[in-house]
Amino acid sequence: MARYNGPVSRLCRREGMKLYLKGSKCYTKKCPFERRPTPPGQHQMRRRKMSEYGVQLREKQKVRRVYMVLERQFKRYFETAAARPGVTGENLLRLLETRLDNVAFRAGWGSSRAQARQLVRHGHVKVNGRRVTIPSYQARKGDVVGLSDKGRAMIVVRSNLDTLDRQRPPWLESSDNGLTATVRDLPLRAHIDVPVREQLIVELYSK
Repeated sequence: MARYNGPVSRLCRREGMKLYLKGSKCYTKKCPFERRPTPPGQHQMRRRKMSEYGVQLREKQKVRRVYMVLERQFKRYFETAAARPGVTGENLLRLLETRLDNVAFRAGWGSSRAQARQLVRHGHVKVNGRRVTIPSYQARKGDVVGLSDKGRAMIVVRSNLDTLDRQRPPWLESSDNGLTATVRDLPLRAHIDVPVREQLIVELYSK
């Protein structure tokens, strides 16, 4: 499975904002972005006014990096969103939010989406009682997502549930002391807290 293996703090610096890619560390003073918020590269202090295309590109890259999706897969998500009825930008964010690794992150089992993805890849997450190891699996309305017996006993999962101060979205219903999450409905735009202007992404791909 192809994925980004480089320093994630560099991605935050490139976008000029915290993307919360390092989990709980991003909420402390040890966050690398707090110490060095300047853009990466040799000419980091030279800031130029971005073109319209540059602004649109940055929005797309921001979303890709938040959900840890590579370019080709992201384009397929956009094509699927454009083919569905409704607002294309909202459809795109809805598809990304209902990825299984993001559902595990929203449920509080992982301190970051990367950690939640690892739980899925290692077979610790079940959907409707069946083990699913594909992070991009698309959760549907009514799906019951839970942890395996081994996943329930993991110290890191227990610690995340006890210490993470993260509100679960309204479209996800928690039960069994937080070890099970039910997809009550597909997320609305108001329920997605990712700071992105999705219309700019639509405009970028519409050129």
